[in-house]
Parts: sequence; C-alpha cells; structure tokens
Amino acid sequence: MSETILALQNITKHFGNTQVLRGIDLEVQKGEFVTLLGSSGCGKTTTLRIIAGLETPDSGKVLLAGADVTGAEPNKRDVNTVFQNYALFPHMTVAANIGYSLKLKRADKEVIRREVSQALELVQLTGYEKRLPSELSGGQRQRVAIARALVNKPSVLLLDEPLGALDLQLRRQMQLELKALQKQLGLTFIYITHDQEEALNMSDRIAVMRDGRFEQIGTPAEVYDHPRTSYVARFVGTANVLTGCVAEQKDGVVRMTCAGGCAGAADAGHTFRPGQPLSLAVRSEQVEFTTDPGACGLPATVREKSFAGGMLRIALALQDGTELVASRHGIDIAVEPGDQVRVTWDPAHAVPVDVEAAV
Repeated sequence: MSETILALQNITKHFGNTQVLRGIDLEVQKGEFVTLLGSSGCGKTTTLRIIAGLETPDSGKVLLAGADVTGAEPNKRDVNTVFQNYALFPHMTVAANIGYSLKLKRADKEVIRREVSQALELVQLTGYEKRLPSELSGGQRQRVAIARALVNKPSVLLLDEPLGALDLQLRRQMQLELKALQKQLGLTFIYITHDQEEALNMSDRIAVMRDGRFEQIGTPAEVYDHPRTSYVARFVGTANVLTGCVAEQKDGVVRMTCAGGCAGAADAGHTFRPGQPLSLAVRSEQVEFTTDPGACGLPATVREKSFAGGMLRIALALQDGTELVASRHGIDIAVEPGDQVRVTWDPAHAVPVDVEAAV
C-alpha cells in the first residue's frame, strides 16, 4: 500500500492584504515525483517555503510522515531544498559544500568523506571534489547543489525551479538525469516550475496552480488529455477552447452549436441539458480540416501558417472570430492563408471544461 509522506491541509497564507494561498490541500505518497506547475505569482514558491518551514501558514496544517510540523523550525523537518541559484559557498570546494551540513552535525570525518563520495557518484561528479564552484559549469553547479541536499538523506526533497538558469539543451538533459536519480533513490520530490513541458516530462503527478488554488491535480496524461478547466487546457500544452450551447447528449457525446456549426466532445460522465452554455477543449494536434466545401464541420478561414521545431502551426478563424490552431508534424500542408476550410475532430479527443460554471 502507498504511504502518505506529506500532507497539506487547508493551507492559507496572506502577505499584507494579498491572499497568496486560498485553502490548498495536497497529499503526496512516498517516492512520488509531484510538480507544482503555474505562472509567476500563483503561489507555488510560497507553498514550497511553507513545506520547508521558511514561511508559516496563516491557517492549516503541514504533516510529514503523519507528524504535524506546521510550527517546526526548518532544521527540525526531514526535508531539504535545491534552489535555482544553486546557493553554493563560493570559497568552499565541491566536497566542502556537499559535506557542510554533515560537518554542522559533527559527523565523523570518515563518514563525511564516504557520504560525499557517494553523493558525487550519484550526480556523476566523481573527481570534482577539490574544485571551486567558479570552476564548474552551470549544470555541474546544479549537480553539486543536488548532491548537497541528497547527502542528508531527506524524506522529501524540494526543488525550486532548479533548472531555470540552464540553457534548453542542458535543461532537457538534466530533466532526464533528475528523474532517473529520483527513481533510483526512491525519494519523494516536490518540484516547482512554470515550464509545462518540464512538468509533463518528469512528473508522476502535476498540481496546476492558479491564484493560490490547485486548479487540477492528476497524472500528466490526465492533466493533458482531460483538463477540467479552460485555464488548464490552455496552460498545459496548446488547446483550443470553444464556447456554445448544448444541442444534444447521446451515446457518451455532448454536441453544442457554436461558430456557425456544431462541435462535439466526450461527455466525461456529466449530464447536460439542451440550451445549457458549454465550453469544450480540443488539442491542436487533434484538429482536422478539409477544403471540401460539402464536408461536415465548422466553417473557417486559414489565417496563417508558421513552422517551429518540426511542427507546422495553422491558425484558423471561425465565423464568429474565434481562433483555432491546428498543428502537424512536417513543414508544409496544402492550404494557404485565405483558403476556406471545414474544421472537425473526433469527439473522443475533446473534453468539456468549466463544467461547474456551466451547470
């Protein structure tokens, strides 16, 4: 059975008159990689600092392995934090940086040497013991910061945008290494980022944050394929959100009238009534279109084509001005700006969003 290693219960936090956290709840299982994903100012760093004991919530509880640590000092919690800016001591060698916390605990010198050596091996920096941080690359400094946190063998490792300062290629390499390291050690990682690709690549579960709340918590597949709100649909990946009125619900599909036509989505177990306002989300890679004027679908005009990273992006304007984006692998497709097309998709690949607001 899974074991809850961390629980946040109805956590609130104000800074002055600004409410940063609005009663958030989260349970993390031992060995999970959970990412807090959101834009700047959504509350993810404050959440991490509350877990670490660097901030105190106005209300609610923080439980570690079942123990209430809400008021405990940071050094009394079995957690460690890896920061984006590394926070290494510039005058200390790599070995001294990694072993510093063990030295503070008055660990035996041989124990420190052994633990530092093992930590360096884990982050693939064996042989770098005597170097100073200034003699390392950004990726190597981040590995040292991770090793320094791992040497304490924490129950939970907190990572505050640790790859944000690295270039794209190195960041992707470090994503793979961090995920492999987490699985190898069986540690619990709480990771924060604003990069949705990073969250999708690394996480067991993602908690999407917005304005101090968790908008949705789920696996990467759940968050990507079944977003519950239009915000999640747009923030995680590229999704089109259309709004209209329910026409009918039949055989697990809800259809709505919108933009001069009719569109459908899997009903996701919800019950809808005719005439009810409804929004649905469909990913750009699921959008199909044809130049056949007699085909079914929403009438649209091709606005532009652009190419980036192996994907062709086609912007389409519906009759009511709503913009849709379709994406394809490759560098070209036989439509040009100004062409009239019919847009459609398999309802199984679209989902209702903001259902609570629509009912």
